[in-house]
This record gives sequence, C-alpha cells and structure tokens, in this order.
Amino acid sequence: MADNQTTRADARNFMILDTENHPLAHGRLETPPDAPTLRLLVLNADIDEVEDKENLILVSMSSNDAPMRCKVLRQRGDVLFLEKTGTVDNEVRRNLRVPVTFDSFLYPLDNSRWRGRRPIRSLDLSCGGIAFTGEEGLDLHEVQEIVIVPTEEPVVLQCEILRKKEMEDGSILYATKFVNMCEDEEVVVREAVFSLQLAGRSARSDKK
Repeated sequence: MADNQTTRADARNFMILDTENHPLAHGRLETPPDAPTLRLLVLNADIDEVEDKENLILVSMSSNDAPMRCKVLRQRGDVLFLEKTGTVDNEVRRNLRVPVTFDSFLYPLDNSRWRGRRPIRSLDLSCGGIAFTGEEGLDLHEVQEIVIVPTEEPVVLQCEILRKKEMEDGSILYATKFVNMCEDEEVVVREAVFSLQLAGRSARSDKK
C-alpha cells in the first residue's frame, strides 16, 4: 500500500512552464488531473515566477501523460486555481534541453565492435537525449551505454547516435537520443533537466 501511495504522490508533482516552454517553477497538484478546477501548490517559494501568467503548461514529473495547457483562474497565496484547456504534444517534454558540461564515459554493448570505455564531454542534456564530444569511431545508429552524472545519483542509460560532426579541435560532436528507458530513468533525467534549467534561470536573474 505504501508503494502505491508514493506513486500517486509522485504523480502529482509537475514542472510549470510558460506558453513558450520556459521553465518557471515546481508544483504539486492537490486535485485529480481531471477535476473541473485544478488546485496547484507552487513549491519552493516560486509563486512570483508564475503569478502574472494567464496561461501555463504543466508537465508531469513521473507520468508520461501529455502535458496540460491550463488557464489561471485565481491565486490564493502559493496556490493557483486552474482550468485545463487542452493538452500539448509530448515533444515539449522530450525537447526540454539545458546546456551542461561534465566528463563521463561510454561503454560498449555486447554487439559493439569496440571494447573498453571511451571518455566523453557533454555539451547539453535533454529529456530525450544528450550531445557530447569524443573521439572518432562511433557509427550512426550505434547504441552504447553512457553514464549521466548531473542527476541525484549517476545513472547509466543507452543512447543511439543520430548525427556526428567533426569539430575544429579534431574531436567529434555526437547528437544522440536515449533508448530503452524505463519510467524511473525517464523521471530521473526529467527532474535533472528541469532543475538545471531553473538553476540557470536563477543565475541569469541574479546577474541583472
């Protein structure tokens, strides 16, 4: 029973975006997602980021349901009352992307033509994939394992090479998409991407 309660609670955690898909805050839905009026608690004292918005997009942190487009009806403290007006294509979730640099490694799968491990350096991370630089030698559509570091705990994911391009320093830029992800892995990456986006937004605001 405890596990089921935890799952239901996690499913109420949402990313709050504006209508141009910019991250604003985290929120917790305190009503069922199909309620006539949605009650959303804005977390981490971020109500100032959303209180002047007329429309918002809610992206579930743990469910693969399509993001919801909502109209803001009224506000009471840190709580927003919303009317769901439609859904948004799931590409919004997959395309959430943030520039982030970290050093990591690739590992071959059993059917790969190379062995050992390859060092890489990330350029950006999205909910659907990662771009990184590394040595020549990876083929288009090849799948390998990669260690993703900027998550609460490092996670090993599989990624497929979609595009490659030689850089001025001789390294190769690889654009990839994540494949064969389980739901827990999707949630971990989603939370990392959104947290990094919010941190970047706060840093830019502090410089103004």
